[in-house]
Amino acid sequence: MPLIVMCGYPCSGKSRRAEELKVYFEESTERKVHIVGDGSLGVEKNTVYADSQKEKNVRASLKAEVERKVNKDDIVILDSLNYIKGYRYELFCLIKHAQTPHCLVYSLTSHEESSLWNTNRDAAEQYNQDIFDALVQRFEAPDSRNRWDSPLFTILKDDTLPVEAISDALFKRKAPPPNQSTQSQPLSSANFLYELDKITQDVLMAIFNAQKTSVPGDLITVPGASEKISFFKHDLRLTRNVNMAELRKLRRQFISYTKLHPTENTGQIANMFVQYLNKSLH
Repeated sequence: MPLIVMCGYPCSGKSRRAEELKVYFEESTERKVHIVGDGSLGVEKNTVYADSQKEKNVRASLKAEVERKVNKDDIVILDSLNYIKGYRYELFCLIKHAQTPHCLVYSLTSHEESSLWNTNRDAAEQYNQDIFDALVQRFEAPDSRNRWDSPLFTILKDDTLPVEAISDALFKRKAPPPNQSTQSQPLSSANFLYELDKITQDVLMAIFNAQKTSVPGDLITVPGASEKISFFKHDLRLTRNVNMAELRKLRRQFISYTKLHPTENTGQIANMFVQYLNKSLH
């Protein structure tokens, strides 16, 4: 059954989120949930991630363990860095061969935030700082436009895990058939929730990333939308960036409204959300 691939910087909260998912699925289904990760293999992180060959061997072992555990009844959660897009593609090929759905849960944090969490761990659990910095530098962020990174759920540290949307993505989608190129599938009522969640998360992440390099008042381009974010107030552009807490609140309001007034054209969700944000922040 489905594979959930965790992804993120070292010390970004992946294991905590994996445990949340395990508890949710064990309580809401009768399926067994297996967490496969560095811990289950007894990986000594500062030894393995300092040696490219040892790291490659660990990735191969994790993939093999996932392949052994994927079956028609159980849920498998791969709790590791999974920071190389080529490796995520290999996992995608594995689930295509097994004809089972999958999704990616991306625990998004800043370098500084994850570094602080690392230093707050017990000494035996910490990454050496040079190893930590090297892993962050090599990290290849997931992109929902890639079929091997989709469906993608991007989670900030204070976000509530969208367990229902993740469940829908796993159990209300057809598995990708072997050797079939990925095509856009028509929206059905069963998977509308996860489509809505994914698209609005992508918009928020685009704003979050754009505000790192833009100045207040800049127009922001977001994926899947022809319209741009243009934050104005009283006919003047905002003189501050909009914080994520405010954006998440607006996202929740938009999702609540859209669930009551669903559209059959998912290609319009991004534009609808952009319009909602522009109007709400005037």
